[in-house]
Amino acid sequence: MSIQTTIEGKLSQAFSPEHLEVINESHLHAGHQESFDGKGETHFRVRIVSSHFAGMGRVDRHRAINDLLRAELDAGLHALALEPAAPGETIRR
Repeated sequence: MSIQTTIEGKLSQAFSPEHLEVINESHLHAGHQESFDGKGETHFRVRIVSSHFAGMGRVDRHRAINDLLRAELDAGLHALALEPAAPGETIRR
């Protein structure tokens, strides 16, 4: 199973989002480190809208997502750009 599929599944199960995008941006980071060619699944952007984020501050939203994806981060997922929002809010970009 791909990392992207795993991330999508975990976020869907935990937050029941009304909107979810998990975008692999690894190719945008090619050359940032000498040994990295941009291939694979190392950098992702997550745009998620869920009622679970209502009343939560930005840091708490990020913590909730990072805690959920701790195993992937510990296994080599290098970067997550997070854009969490509650229904009716604009996704911060």
